[in-house]
Amino acid sequence: MNTESILADLHSHTTASDGMLSPSDLVARALEKGVQMLSITDHDTVDGLAQAHLFNRQQPEPLTLIDGTEISTRWNNFDIHIVGLNIDKTQPELLAFLASQRELREVRAQEIGVRLAKAGIDGAYEGAKAIAGDAALSRGHYARWLADNGYASDMPSVFKRYLARGKTGYVPNNWGDMANAINVIHQAGGLAVLAHPSGYKLSAKWLKKLVKDFAEAGGDAMEVVLGQQTIDDRNNLLALCHQHQLLGSLGSDFHFISNWIELGKNLYQP
Repeated sequence: MNTESILADLHSHTTASDGMLSPSDLVARALEKGVQMLSITDHDTVDGLAQAHLFNRQQPEPLTLIDGTEISTRWNNFDIHIVGLNIDKTQPELLAFLASQRELREVRAQEIGVRLAKAGIDGAYEGAKAIAGDAALSRGHYARWLADNGYASDMPSVFKRYLARGKTGYVPNNWGDMANAINVIHQAGGLAVLAHPSGYKLSAKWLKKLVKDFAEAGGDAMEVVLGQQTIDDRNNLLALCHQHQLLGSLGSDFHFISNWIELGKNLYQP
């Protein structure tokens, strides 16, 4: 098959982390939208992959499903996400690392609840925990609870008002560094991909430094095609990709059905 004709989406989330579709429902929607190659990259977990594969195998025309995860890391006090693609989801070192990440997520989530309670928002931790279910608790779950309970009109507004850096419920990250995450991904046989580099709202100078540091830490690729971006943004990311000899990746970062982000939408390969 000519790879240029494949509609691929290599960054998506399910209820195994902070997405709103089950792994089976996500695969079903990807098939409905014509996606031919999909990677499920839940935050710091591979728990949804088995269900996704089982459902996919039962379809008359299954898509190509690539095992993945999205690892949270710390870089100059910023939350930077590294996607692992084509990983061995059973590799012991990877599973141990993801378990430790889940513990760090819980510590941070509890502190978010404490800070929101001090600001007069009671029950946020318990409410977000109920939404998360068996998944590790994240800011996304808090955002859903706060939006559902009228603290803001929608989830993006919740982040701006309560969960963004400097706001009431923001807790500094407690993740490890990029090099460690990249090493874990490589041990699991995968490729380490810098996720949505233009989504961190860095200045041009800091973005260049991030990509340089990522490449020097052993990173393999960078997302250059996103569901929402300008042509100038895409061209800038492509130039950085070439400059540091990184492979290019693409993904919607799909979490839930909305009018602005969709599986496979606007993911045109340059």
